[in-house]
Amino acid sequence: MNEQSKPNMSVYKKLIVARAKLRAKVLKKSGHNKFAGYNYFELGDFLHPIMEIFDEVGLIGIVSFTKEQAELCIVDIDGGGEIVITSPFGSAALKGCHEVQNIGAVETYQRRYLWVTAMEIVEHDALDSTTGSGNIETIDVGLMIDHLAAIDAASTLEELKDVYGTAYSACAGDKNWQKKVIDAKEKRKGALK
Repeated sequence: MNEQSKPNMSVYKKLIVARAKLRAKVLKKSGHNKFAGYNYFELGDFLHPIMEIFDEVGLIGIVSFTKEQAELCIVDIDGGGEIVITSPFGSAALKGCHEVQNIGAVETYQRRYLWVTAMEIVEHDALDSTTGSGNIETIDVGLMIDHLAAIDAASTLEELKDVYGTAYSACAGDKNWQKKVIDAKEKRKGALK
């Protein structure tokens, strides 16, 4: 057992050590959002390195779900202390998917965000490249990405008109998002003709 995984270390200290070890690793973003034009970390980009680090320092992370929330419990396997991180459980309405597929999509996102929170993983370029104005309080990036996906999934010109109107309204005057929504609409309109 190395110095950084002594049993007398608290779960908080072990988590600090684990975060430092993760920061020292070079992680590659394999996810690409074609609608908003940015790269992001997928769960697999950081989960395996985190599991290796947790093994080194004597931690284990256990994710669980209820209908109301997702939970990540980080347990010190040497001393028994724990840290619990929770998030309200969301929903998905992916077109052409069964209910269980929507649940699976939400669980994957919830796991990703719980780990991002626990390990303080920051993805500046995702926010910077999608907000434009720098005022992230006024634009819900996840919602805007969902609007762009709805535009891309429109199966008729009438449906495209409806989802475009909703998406454009959600831009809240942000010029960068307005351009993305207009570009997505024009691309989909061309594909439907």
